[in-house]
Amino acid sequence: MTDLLAGTVASVHPRSAPARIWNVVRLHLIDRRTYIGIPWLIVGMAFVITVFIAQIIGFTTGGLGTPDAIEGQRYSWAVLSPQWYLVIVGVQAISFGFPLALGFGVTRRDFYLGTALLFVLISAVNALAFAVLTQLEQVTEGWWIDTYMFNALWLGLDGFWVDLFSFFVMELLVFFIGASVATIYMRWRMPGMLVFWSSLALAIVGAVTIITFTSSWPAVALWFGAQGIAGIFAWLLVPAALAGFGGFLALRRATPKN
Repeated sequence: MTDLLAGTVASVHPRSAPARIWNVVRLHLIDRRTYIGIPWLIVGMAFVITVFIAQIIGFTTGGLGTPDAIEGQRYSWAVLSPQWYLVIVGVQAISFGFPLALGFGVTRRDFYLGTALLFVLISAVNALAFAVLTQLEQVTEGWWIDTYMFNALWLGLDGFWVDLFSFFVMELLVFFIGASVATIYMRWRMPGMLVFWSSLALAIVGAVTIITFTSSWPAVALWFGAQGIAGIFAWLLVPAALAGFGGFLALRRATPKN
């Protein structure tokens, strides 16, 4: 780790912008455990727990291979187990990585672009892995023991490419939500947090109020149904992009403080 850190520090100011941005990715990945190890440890633990719970249920109900049992496992949220942690990873990438990068002379622009590139790369790799695992789970009929974790919720319904795209967008969203919250706190501290969370709560409550008082919930449900899985996740690119761009703007004048 020391050699890698020294190599990264020595080259924080290469001439080309892509090289500087890539050095930020390398700087983050000095701590591979946070970005790669722990998320997949969570996935592994969730899978083991899912297997045990499924087998217990199968033993008490007479089997897991029935259509009803397979359909029931689709409502498990175990497949989303690492996403909650990745929000924290997004926070840590800014709150821990930004002061360190500034100490090495990295510009705010290069740091944020490198961090965003890291989010994109990890999201792409994880999305590919989950899409493949979903297909394997289907082919093996629940790993030959009628147990399903990855083929759950929307995954496995519309094929490999939709699974790949949807999971990629979801991971980007959680990363950038975490990063944007961290940049708001770093830029405006507690007053910024109060304004942000209050505004978000008012926006959500206001939207629910308008939809309720206009009796528009059936229309909202129809709209979501018409989008399909790919369409819904395509729309989620909008808040992901807003969070990413907003975080970039906030970080331009942020100053690390204790």
